[in-house]
Amino acid sequence: MSTVTESVDVNVPIGTAYNQWTQFEDFPKFMDGVESITQTGATHTHWVTKIAGQKREFDAEITEQHPDERVAWKSTGGDTKHAGVVTFHRLTDTETRVTIQLDWEPEGIAEKVGSAVGVDSHQVKADAKRFKEFVENHDGTTGAWRGDIDRPGV
Repeated sequence: MSTVTESVDVNVPIGTAYNQWTQFEDFPKFMDGVESITQTGATHTHWVTKIAGQKREFDAEITEQHPDERVAWKSTGGDTKHAGVVTFHRLTDTETRVTIQLDWEPEGIAEKVGSAVGVDSHQVKADAKRFKEFVENHDGTTGAWRGDIDRPGV
């Protein structure tokens, strides 16, 4: 299992950062390698990615979500095994720290080597920077979902 953690400070209020992150179908606008995400239900998404020429499709389930605090997910089907959480930390009224943690299982020699030399970490860092640019340069957010989902067993 490979783990990547990256933080970025965005110059928007916590609600703006959180609201934009909940718009999964906009992820291709700032995540390199994400071709599309389709919201298939309140807690389910279908992803199509193409990274280093490798196309993958998988489903993911939101396992925990609390407005202005966190969004957690795990893959539930397809050919990619991963889980992650994004947390939102109020720094000031107009600045928020967004922290992304991604755990994934590299498959094949190319992914294992890429993970070992930090390609995955570089990708998440670049995506976080593009999220910063995206959320700071929009007049408001493209939408919001402020539902509350408790983690299983709570």
